[in-house]
Amino acid sequence: MNFIIKPLITEKMTSITEKANNKFGFVVRPEANKLQIKAEVEAFYNVTVKSVTTMRYAGKTKQRYTKTGLVKGRRNAFKKAIVTLAEGETIDFYSNI
Repeated sequence: MNFIIKPLITEKMTSITEKANNKFGFVVRPEANKLQIKAEVEAFYNVTVKSVTTMRYAGKTKQRYTKTGLVKGRRNAFKKAIVTLAEGETIDFYSNI
């Protein structure tokens, strides 16, 4: 089962990766635990994972005014994992573009 949804490539995550060259972020399924995330990253990217940190985010509520009135909605909740690799290893997300 695929637990990793996509790599997390944002301005904040890029700055974390630049400070510590062996930390990478992923958006993962909410039911995934740290052992499953570790096993999948190691299998998919051929690296050695030292630790996994996970965070849950609630979906934000959004509203906007339109011609027809107030439209209310909600973003999806998600889970984020920051993976720390062994020293000297790295993941290149841009290699297959």
